Amino acid sequence: MIFWRRRKDKGAGKKKITRLNSCKELTIPSHFLCPISLDLMKDPVTLCTGISYDRENIEKWIEAKNSTCPVTNQVLRNYDLIPNHTIRKMIQDWCVENKNYGIERVPTPRIPINSSQVSEICSRLMVETHRGNEKKCRELVGRVKILAKESERNKKCIVECGTGSVFATCFEMFAKISVENCADLLKDLLSGLIWMFPIGEEGKSKLGSSISLRCMAWFLKGEDLSARQNAVIVMKELLSYDQSYANNLTEIQDLAESLVQMVKVPICPSTTKASLMVIYSMVSSTLDENSNKVVANFVNMGLVSLILEILVDAEKSITEKALAVLDSICNFQEGKEKAYDNGLTMPLIVKKIMRVSQMATECSISVLWKLCKGGHELSVIEALELGAFQKLLVVLQVGCGENTKEKTTELLKLMNIYKDRVDCFDGSTGFKYLKRSY
Repeated sequence: MIFWRRRKDKGAGKKKITRLNSCKELTIPSHFLCPISLDLMKDPVTLCTGISYDRENIEKWIEAKNSTCPVTNQVLRNYDLIPNHTIRKMIQDWCVENKNYGIERVPTPRIPINSSQVSEICSRLMVETHRGNEKKCRELVGRVKILAKESERNKKCIVECGTGSVFATCFEMFAKISVENCADLLKDLLSGLIWMFPIGEEGKSKLGSSISLRCMAWFLKGEDLSARQNAVIVMKELLSYDQSYANNLTEIQDLAESLVQMVKVPICPSTTKASLMVIYSMVSSTLDENSNKVVANFVNMGLVSLILEILVDAEKSITEKALAVLDSICNFQEGKEKAYDNGLTMPLIVKKIMRVSQMATECSISVLWKLCKGGHELSVIEALELGAFQKLLVVLQVGCGENTKEKTTELLKLMNIYKDRVDCFDGSTGFKYLKRSY
């Protein structure tokens, strides 16, 4: 049983519902509570066992591959969920009767959509797309978005019916017609696509075409923050399923500048992370002459300095992605030289070792290895002065991946050569450990 208590607000003299001390209590009837969550049911449905649950909770139970009734433990003959209109009406009446206690009336739930309804909308959208009817397409896209907002079940049904592939086809078609004239429809499609992945092979091919990618890049240069956010997130999602599209992105003029600007003037953390992931894919996609041009472009825009500024106080996920970008840039001479010249590089890299996460540690060691192996003895000495040797020993003792272990060992041996040139260094114990182990 749940007890609601009423007391007077000392400030305004209004009645408030609270669980604090009071002389009056409001008891919620036990049959109004979902047996799973023990909360007031909003959309009661009945299983074949005759027990009623809140739809959201029992759906999660069934999706978790449970085949029994949570209350009776009977094996379910079927998974049909029958709306319990009687109990729902009783709950609504009870809420109205007790509105003075702050109880809000439970709204009448909407009937969930089914796959045939979604398929019908998708078929109509495809027809109108091939007709080039922008107005009608926008109405249908808006209808899909409204249905998705009604419940997570609707959203799941929409995704499972392959709506993402239809949206991708529509996006490519109208991007080919005119980006400027169809901008509103294209924005609506992007806002829907961000939660529709995976979108299937056909959807990926449509969304990964040069026409679609250039359209997204066009939105990144605009002033609409929502469109910019959705465009970079769709790019990130596309690349997470197929890195080959990164080569297509490197050929788009001004895209690098737009991505750097997204990082420099962040809209929100998710946008910053998505931008860094797209940049990483573009830089690390290939190691040919084209990649050298891409990296040189990013370096000339001040990306290395920007990454180092982010590393000063960024949260964990952004730090990991920023370090990954810096690590990939340091594969190229232009990137390493820019990192050498920045006074923040070595202090920040050493600081992040064993400080953020295993991924951040591995990226930091990789960057440190590339800088020190480049023949810059001053980098080795600076790393020693900052306490990198002791941290690297801890990494070996704690354990790490084979690749990171090899780089760590090489760094320790390299530092051993320069130890006498660091006046304040005290690592004799560490060097004995290194000699004994290797």
